[in-house]
Amino acid sequence: MKYRILGAGGPRVSALGLGCMGMSEFYGATDDAESLRTIDRALELGIDFFDTADMYGPFTNEVLVGRALAGRRDKAFIATKFGNVRDPHDPAKRSVDGRPDYVRAACEGSLKRLGVDTIDLYYQHRVDPNTPIEETVGAMAELVQAGKVRYLGLSEASAATIRRAQRVHPIAALQTEYSLFSRDVEDNGVLATLRELGIALVPYSPLGRGILSGTIRSVDELAPDDYRRRSPRFAGPNLERNLELVDAVRSVAAQFGATPAQVALAWVLAQGDDLIPIPGTKRVTRLEENVGSRDLTLSAEQLRRIEAAAPKAAVVGERYADMSMVDR
Repeated sequence: MKYRILGAGGPRVSALGLGCMGMSEFYGATDDAESLRTIDRALELGIDFFDTADMYGPFTNEVLVGRALAGRRDKAFIATKFGNVRDPHDPAKRSVDGRPDYVRAACEGSLKRLGVDTIDLYYQHRVDPNTPIEETVGAMAELVQAGKVRYLGLSEASAATIRRAQRVHPIAALQTEYSLFSRDVEDNGVLATLRELGIALVPYSPLGRGILSGTIRSVDELAPDDYRRRSPRFAGPNLERNLELVDAVRSVAAQFGATPAQVALAWVLAQGDDLIPIPGTKRVTRLEENVGSRDLTLSAEQLRRIEAAAPKAAVVGERYADMSMVDR
């Protein structure tokens, strides 16, 4: 496994992380035994950067990740998140909370569920429009001072919010969606701001929620409770157009002797050493395929061909059905 530095003067972590969300929710049936095998295999392959959140499940994903890594704490860099609030009795209800008291309570809950004394990277999952970012990050900084958190991160924050947060306490990483299909950060000032401030970008959904794997041809193939059935990019004519782009990427990948997923991940990795993508999977086979992207070193000409296959902004449909919870 190759490694990268998480933020200016931050820790060394594997260049590919593992997103664990789908092991507990959102992508159809779950299988804890297979998920545990996937995390075991990730460690064997050199992955040490594991991503979870209290809202996944809700709460159960942190328990699963903690169980998988128990007794191997020194081999894992664990990132989790707070701020997206769900009611366990009605998980469809959502709100955002960045109040200092909530930050402290959420951290205690995550520490207990993960079974750890310290969270390596603690993200605010979404920016709370009703709480100044200075107050939220101030409370997060207190957790660092107390030894409960090592590094701080934000998720889906705007360039202006990142700057305000950085003035309170160093931010190690920003997590946001970034892939061949989602390149907003290149144009909205976020990526430029991260590089100016020495903050790492941790792209989630680097395979466009699986569509760039080339394995999805119809929403009818998805489980009834798979949330992609409600995603604008998977809807009707949008999906048809987006699959044309996937097929073009597949053609380029075949020329490299690789899969579409490997080429899509290699493209993200090639955008800079300050990017650490976290493709999610709950299956060993997909994990092993994704890790194969580390062996692809793309030339400038190959990168040009990939981008020609999936031109910037060619994808059809918003990232989410409701973009109101993204700080823009």
